Amino acid sequence: MRITEILKSDKPTISFEVFPPKTSDSFSAVEKAVDEIAAMNPSYMSVTYGAGGGTSQYTLDIAREISEKYGVPSLAHLTCVSSSRESVKSRIEDFKAAGIENVLALRGDIPADRINEDRSGWDYHHATELIADLKESGADFCIGGACYPEVHPESSNRSEDIIHLKEKTDAGCEFLTTQMFFDNSLFYAFLSRIREAGINVPVIPGIMPITNANQVARAVKLSGSFMPQRFSSIVDRFGSSPEAMMQAGIAYATDQIIDLFANNINHIHIYSMNKPAVAAAIMRNISEIIK
Repeated sequence: MRITEILKSDKPTISFEVFPPKTSDSFSAVEKAVDEIAAMNPSYMSVTYGAGGGTSQYTLDIAREISEKYGVPSLAHLTCVSSSRESVKSRIEDFKAAGIENVLALRGDIPADRINEDRSGWDYHHATELIADLKESGADFCIGGACYPEVHPESSNRSEDIIHLKEKTDAGCEFLTTQMFFDNSLFYAFLSRIREAGINVPVIPGIMPITNANQVARAVKLSGSFMPQRFSSIVDRFGSSPEAMMQAGIAYATDQIIDLFANNINHIHIYSMNKPAVAAAIMRNISEIIK
């Protein structure tokens, strides 16, 4: 099923993101986590893609299994940064052969060993270019993209960021998923701004339950996320206790989700970090809401 068809429903839904293993040695552990999350019957599951395409085959294998084994729609990530057009074309053909229907088109993180490299000769600089290639591939992919409620870290300002986002949707991006955020008011303001700019595709808020204190620094580094005082107080009070922090983090994420549903945001994506226990706790907390 195409993600855009799911997003037409007024019924509240939850989807989860999972990530493939970095090596074959950890494949069975990841597969077990994926199996447990898929068994919760989310509206769909997205599967991330390693920097530089390092886990591309695992992404395909897991996305295909989610659809074929569980009947859960899958959304396969595809990145293009530091890749040649030839290699991306080959990956697109692999996606077509695997029967992938939904693709999240991303620039991706620049590999650590290439950060200081001159990028002027690279084939891809933005996800917009990948979206164009997906549209021209001959496959009827349902194409999604990413967005940043708090401005992309590499954008000089909010206006520039929205201009680039409009270019992405004009190129053929059919829905957007946000980077994580911890203050819902930021999302509501972002949604209002992009609608005024003529960006009318569905926007799915991405929520990450912070279940240990070490995740906070990583979340800020990855996305520049604003940490509300209310959330900082939770980390300060419970961060030294793994069990208490997990419970408090899940409760905070649940509160965000319920507020979004209450404000008619019907489809929410959870960055589950391959943790079935976290996914299950959230599903229990909103079980009556999503019936």
